[in-house]
Amino acid sequence: MKILFIGDIVGSPGRRIVKERLADIVAQQKIDLVIANCENAASGFGITPRLAEELLGCGIDVLSSGNHIFDRKEILDYLPHQPRLLRPANYPPDAPGSGLFMGTTKSGTAYAVLNVQGRVFMPSIDCPFRTADCMLAGLPAEARIVIVDIHAEVTSEKQAIGWYLNGKVTAVVGTHTHVATADERILPGGTAFITDVGMTGPHDGIIGMEKDAIIRRFFDGLPTRFEVAEKNLQMNCVLIETDDARSFVNGRAAAKSIARARYLLD
Repeated sequence: MKILFIGDIVGSPGRRIVKERLADIVAQQKIDLVIANCENAASGFGITPRLAEELLGCGIDVLSSGNHIFDRKEILDYLPHQPRLLRPANYPPDAPGSGLFMGTTKSGTAYAVLNVQGRVFMPSIDCPFRTADCMLAGLPAEARIVIVDIHAEVTSEKQAIGWYLNGKVTAVVGTHTHVATADERILPGGTAFITDVGMTGPHDGIIGMEKDAIIRRFFDGLPTRFEVAEKNLQMNCVLIETDDARSFVNGRAAAKSIARARYLLD
C-alpha cells in the first residue's frame, strides 16, 4: 500500500499546487491514501469549511492540522460534521472535532490517521504521548495502517514521539516547522519516521510568508501583518510504502520504505 503525506498547505498558492498536481501524482505513483496537513490553508492561518471541502475534493482523504486549527471561528461548527478534518487529539475533550479518523481505501484496506500536537513552545494541552496511547488502544484490529501526524515545534519532541511509537504504528510524520528535514528512515521496529515533512506553497518567502515583514519584525519587534508569499511553488511530501509481509505484535502493518518527494508547479 502506498501513502502520500503532503506537508503543511499554505494559503492559496499551496491550494493551487495541490489542485493542479495531486491527481496526476496519485495516478502516476498509484497512491492508495492521501493525507495532508491543512492548518495554514486560509491565507496562512487556519482553514475554513469551504477550503476544507475544496481540498477534500482534490483527492485528499484526510486533513490533519495543529495549533492554528481554531483560528477561523467558522470552523468550530464545521468540525463536528466533517470527520475527515482533524484537530489534535490532545486538545481538551470539550474542543469541537476529533483527532482520529478511521476509514477504508478504495481497495478495501482499513486505516486510521491520528493527529497529536507537541507541548514545547506550543499551547499547554494534554500529553501527546498518553493521548496517543489512549487513542491507539481503542482502535479496532482491522485498522492495519496507522499514520500519526505529530505537529510540534522542536525536533526532539517529534523524534521522541517517533521512538515511543516505534513498532506500534505504520508511520510517524512531523509537521509544523514548514522546513523539510532529511532524516526520513524506517526505525528498527518497522515504523517510518521523518521529523518534518516540510511545506506546500511558496518557497520564495520565510516559511511561506513574504520576507520583508518578517525580517523587519526581527529588527523592531513590533506586531505586523504577515502576507502569504507567491512564487516558487513546491509541494513537499513523503511517500510511504507498507510491508505486506510484516506486521507488529498489535497487528498493525509495518513500513517498507519512506522517501521525501518534492513536486513543482511548471
